[in-house]
Amino acid sequence: MTLNTVLRSFSLLLNLLLVSHIGDARASYRDFNIPPSKATVDVRVFNVANLTLVNTTHAFILPVLEGHESAHFPMYSFLVEHKKSSTRLMFDLGIRQDPENTPPSISFFITAGLASLEPYKDITQLLQNGGIGLNTINGVIWSHAHFDHVGDMSKFPNSTNIIIGPETDTSIFPENPNATLQASDFAGHNITKLDFASSKLVFAGLKAVDYFGDGSFYLVDTPGHLPGHLTALARVTSTSFVVLGGDTFHHAGQARPRPQFQRNFPCPAHLLEDTKTSMSTDFFWSPGSRLGSFDLRSRAHALLTLSDLPDSFYADPVKAGVSLEKVASFDADPDFLVVAAHDISIRSAIPYFPKYINGWKASKLKERTVWNFVDESNPAFVFSPINSTK
Repeated sequence: MTLNTVLRSFSLLLNLLLVSHIGDARASYRDFNIPPSKATVDVRVFNVANLTLVNTTHAFILPVLEGHESAHFPMYSFLVEHKKSSTRLMFDLGIRQDPENTPPSISFFITAGLASLEPYKDITQLLQNGGIGLNTINGVIWSHAHFDHVGDMSKFPNSTNIIIGPETDTSIFPENPNATLQASDFAGHNITKLDFASSKLVFAGLKAVDYFGDGSFYLVDTPGHLPGHLTALARVTSTSFVVLGGDTFHHAGQARPRPQFQRNFPCPAHLLEDTKTSMSTDFFWSPGSRLGSFDLRSRAHALLTLSDLPDSFYADPVKAGVSLEKVASFDADPDFLVVAAHDISIRSAIPYFPKYINGWKASKLKERTVWNFVDESNPAFVFSPINSTK
């Protein structure tokens, strides 16, 4: 065999390895068939309130370890501004100021002491205190019609439209005794139901609508948590997006880790070491684990699952699981920052209004926060019994 033949063979092998490596990981938003665009939106985040649901964790995530039976959730709301059209949208509103005045199916949780809230101001107060007039909000997008997302639309002028998914249940109390909505949620507002059927856009297997028609803001069909559940892809630079995840998951451990995620965002060494003893091997396992010593690096699927119990808050856990798998492919990609509506793991790290989250990639916000949920000092840590001893 000649030297040239050897060199050609080596070159071919090297190229195959490179192709294999590149094909092994998404490297760009373009891999999702999202059209390129220089049009962007600005996104700012509010943490409207912090909610505790007593003995209700099992209705959202599984497994539930001793001491973690109550669920603690922030409620994020997003101001999306499209400067070219001078349009302002809200994506989710959080909870209203007087949740006791919601329909009985919701107010019951408050009056029965099953839900508690830290003192808070609703989104209308937060906006106005920040110099954003309610009459400048052109539309409110509900990711879905749960009480902790729809706010109090009666405080917005009639000129503010409501945008919802096509399968959203718009029945109201008392006509529907079990409804979570009431007449004041709609009164005077124009309601737009998105039309995914006529759109040819599909990203990661999810049907999408180009809201402004310029590639800056996509609304995406992610059913399962409720019929008509929406997420959004907000292009904040020409090559990076914030994914407004709604309730596609309630805990980062339902989306992570997955092989693609592990490859693109390796867990920091100190957390890999800490989780060996902090995470219960009675509940969590991986090929590299042994009794009393958990190996996070070899874990090939998410640590937590969506609840499928009879009282689950996921209306269709199977559909919700498929939607989560698709959203998780964005989560694993360096061009996307996924912010679920109740992700407590990032609560202390998000740049809140009046700051913008547009610069998340340049600031390495994702790299700094995506593994927070396995940090024993983070409020999202639920992977060992509270009273366990290492």
